[in-house]
This record gives sequence, C-alpha cells and structure tokens, in this order.
Amino acid sequence: MLSVTKLLEDIAAGHDSAEAAVARCRAEIAEHDGTLKAFAALAPGNAQVPVAGPLAGIAVGVKDIFDTYDMPTEYGSPIYAGFRPRADAPVVAMARARGAHVIGKTKTTEFAFLNPTDTVNPHDPAHTPGGSSSGSAAAVAAGMIPAAIGTQTGGSVVRPASFCGVAGYKPSFRLMPTGGMKTFAWTLDTTGLFAASARDVALFAARLTGRDLAVDEADAPRRIGLYRAAIDGEASDDMLGAVEKAANAAAKAGATVIEIAEPEELSRARDIHAIIQNYEAAISMGHELAFHADSLSPILRDTLEEGRGILPAEYDDARRIARRARKAATELFNDIDVLLAPSAPGAAPRDLGTTGSALFNKLWTLTGNPCVNVPGLADAAGMPLGVQVIGRFGRDKQTLSAAGWLENLLGN
Repeated sequence: MLSVTKLLEDIAAGHDSAEAAVARCRAEIAEHDGTLKAFAALAPGNAQVPVAGPLAGIAVGVKDIFDTYDMPTEYGSPIYAGFRPRADAPVVAMARARGAHVIGKTKTTEFAFLNPTDTVNPHDPAHTPGGSSSGSAAAVAAGMIPAAIGTQTGGSVVRPASFCGVAGYKPSFRLMPTGGMKTFAWTLDTTGLFAASARDVALFAARLTGRDLAVDEADAPRRIGLYRAAIDGEASDDMLGAVEKAANAAAKAGATVIEIAEPEELSRARDIHAIIQNYEAAISMGHELAFHADSLSPILRDTLEEGRGILPAEYDDARRIARRARKAATELFNDIDVLLAPSAPGAAPRDLGTTGSALFNKLWTLTGNPCVNVPGLADAAGMPLGVQVIGRFGRDKQTLSAAGWLENLLGN
C-alpha cells in the first residue's frame, strides 16, 4: 500500500515529485482496476497535477456520492448516468485547495445504501470489499492510491476499511462537510477518510482540514474501555480474538483496560437507528421514488416504502432516544480515554451479493462519536480483521492518536 506519510516526506525531501507520485498512481490504476473495479470514473488524462500545497502529490479517490465538476457523478445508480454537476462538493474543493490531485471517482453502492457494486476485495476477489464506500477502501488497499474520501450512514467507512485491511476514520459528526453529497439520512450521513494506516489517515485528515489531527506519538491512552455489548455474540471467534489481542497489547504497554458494559440507553439507540435512517431516506429520496421507482433496486425501493410508513411521532420518539444515547455515550468517557470494540462481525464475507453487516458501527454513527478502524490483524484464512477505536465526541485527535499507538503495538 502507499503511505501518505512517506509520500509527503519524500516529496518534502526532494526524493520524489508530486507529478511523479500521481503518475505512478495512474499507472497502478491502469494496470489493476480492470480486475478490481474500484473506480467509476477517472480525471481527464491532461488534468494538471498541483505541485504546491500540504497535500501536493497525494492522489485522492472520491466516493461517487460527492459532486465533482470535472467528472460524472452518478451516485451508483443508472438514474444519474452521465450526470455532470457544475461544482465540486465542499470536501472535494477542500482537497483541491490543499494541493491534492482528485484522480477519480470511487464506486459506491446505489445511493450509498446496500445494493453492492461490482468492486471486489483486493485480498480475495471472491469476498466483498464492504460498502457503501467499497471503491474507496479497495483502491487504497490495492495500492492504487494513498488516500480516499468516503461516507458512513451505518458502517460504510469502518466496515469496508476492516474488510480491506486499511485505516478508516469516521470523524465526529459534522467535523467535515457533507454538502454536495447525495443525502440519504441527514442526521447520520458522515464524511470519512481512508488511508493505509492510522498514522496516514490522521495526517491526511490534518492536511485536508487544517486541524490538529495528526497522530501524537506521545499521546498514548492511559485508560481503555473494552466495550461489552449483547451483540458481541454476533462476532466471529477470530474477531473477538483480535479485540482481545489488541486489549492485551495495550495492557502490556501500560494502559489500564477496563471492561465497560453497554448502557441500556445505547442498546436501545442501536435498535432505533433504522427508524431514523429510513424515515429520513424516504424524504431525501422522495423524487427518485416518485419518478424512478422502477430504476431502484428492490432492497432500496422496499426500504424507502417502509420509511414512508413511519409516522412522524415514531420518528420523533426515536430522535429522543438518540439524544439520550448521545448523553450516555459522552458519560462513558468520564473514566476512560477511548473504547475498543470490533469493527465488523468478522472478516469480509465470501459473498459478492452482500456488503456485510453494520451491526458494530451504526450505534456510533448515531451518537456521532469519532471512530477509527485499526488494521493489521487477520482471521485464520488470512483475511483482514480490524478493531475499532471509539473516542469521545469532539476528541478526534485523541482518538486518532490512540489508534496510531495501538497500531504500533500490533506491529503495523
């Protein structure tokens, strides 16, 4: 895989150039994407490569749920085939302004929901890369690009990052803009980032946003909560073993590891995620359902119809549960620095007809907490497994630093 950190260091030292780094990415895409199918569109071959800026030399893939002025934006749906926005989404404009080269649009599931793309997992093409940010995670994992932008409404950053063996960072809610993105559920949709390692994704986030988010090697977590929930029984033995391995490594390095039982408020909130998501999706996708229903996949069409049947009072009740859950989530961090939990139920399923389960992610999307998938572990068959570091709302630097620290302990 390509390291954002090393690329930027080499360019700063004069050992590489922005143009050469981007050219290598173009060559990798040309050689490998015919099999991987991670890209929906590529930037014009004569597009100028920026040579100045904090991200100069970094080729970035953008999930095809964000608008781009120079490439089609199709949202993973035939309804928008060939659609050409006139302006970039704000996060895309941010990347360009910082000197990144937006090299292409990475494939998304249909409207970032559940209907899979044809993207395959770089570790084994018979396995799903996850979704909905399938192309973003796969392109980074295959070493075609060093960084990518995605989104998460349920588990669409952390889960594909885990399945593909890369770092995925879901920031605190609204830390990064979602304008210019095809909305699905406005209180859940979150812009996220992918890179090879936790250190790389933190540096990418820092250079992209101008915020102090880079990993601080001295900021080791002193107290780690090992999150225990009733859904843990849905995780594979290999995944549970990976979490225990990470917790043991942290304890040996001097951190105090405390088991944290899931509060009832958070368990209830996981159960009402679908109510909020589907109610909002039925409104956000109202035009497509009214005028293009036959062009929607059955799973999306049925979900939107279900969302139409949710009463406003039921939605409001779910929002009240969500507000209580956010308060409960904040209180979890009164005695700990970060939480540790599975990133997914297990390794990527050997099934291209699914994107896997967001069971271990959707709660933290609902509460808005920052989450980082720490890669580097694997199941008995050698498929990637990731563990999830979850931080207090607004403490993104601390969460990223904890993820980088844990990654080093695991030998990555």
